[in-house]
Amino acid sequence: MSSLSLDQLATFVEVIELGSFSAAADRLNISQPAVSLQVRQLEKRLGVLLIERIGRKATPTAAGTELLAHAGRINREVSGALDAMARYTTETIGRVRLGTGATACIYLLPPLLRSLRQGFPSLDITVSTGNTADMVKAVEDNVLDIALVTMPASGRMLEIKSILRDEFVAVAPAGVVMPPQLTAAELVKNPLILFEPSGNTRRIIDRWFEQSGVTLQPVMSLGSVEAIKELVRAGLGWAILPAMAVREPEQRRAFTVRPLIPNLHRELALIIRQDKTVTRGLRALIAAITESGTRRQI
Repeated sequence: MSSLSLDQLATFVEVIELGSFSAAADRLNISQPAVSLQVRQLEKRLGVLLIERIGRKATPTAAGTELLAHAGRINREVSGALDAMARYTTETIGRVRLGTGATACIYLLPPLLRSLRQGFPSLDITVSTGNTADMVKAVEDNVLDIALVTMPASGRMLEIKSILRDEFVAVAPAGVVMPPQLTAAELVKNPLILFEPSGNTRRIIDRWFEQSGVTLQPVMSLGSVEAIKELVRAGLGWAILPAMAVREPEQRRAFTVRPLIPNLHRELALIIRQDKTVTRGLRALIAAITESGTRRQI
């Protein structure tokens, strides 16, 4: 069964409201025969007579009167739907699902998410955390719209955009005497507290030690950067952390922080499906993350 034509329904309403086929044609800016054809097609679709002509006036039949009540509700719903959809072309609204690692979630995202909320109060951004493999799968499965991940990441359906080069640093309790720069050989002389081995961040650190010919035996491996920092603060070991985790002045006062030699860093990138529809909200989030990454590189 074919559905009702909204154009035919609207034409029928105009004829009844104006009481004239010719007046309806003038308002709709179409010919009178076109008005008559649309009404006949609607009557044929419904199988009932909707309009009768009494003299020169078009008046509704009993069926037409009942349809008129439904048509009013339908037109209001249609107008509401059109208005709602129009907001998506003129306003930054809707929902964006973002995935990221825990470190970026704590130290990179809060300021930009706060700025986005202030600028676009009708934009709902949900954030999920996980490792790179989890984020890649979630984006490929369209569970997430976009993700900020630690490279390497790959996928046939993915577009990958580098955002930030994040340096790693050696972190020890405040007051500990450390050389100006630390090598792998110097670090392993101390108990090390590192990230758990399942993620890209730990694999990058492990490779750095391997390239220096040093055997790595951490005393603890944890998934939380904040937990690692608390254990270091308690004097239980040293750590290798992304610089963003100890960038703020109060963090620097709480720890002794030194660069590594040779340099060690990770690359953070945005991943999104190549066929993803980029809404205004998603575009605003991408722009904010890209700008934040650029500022941190300066």
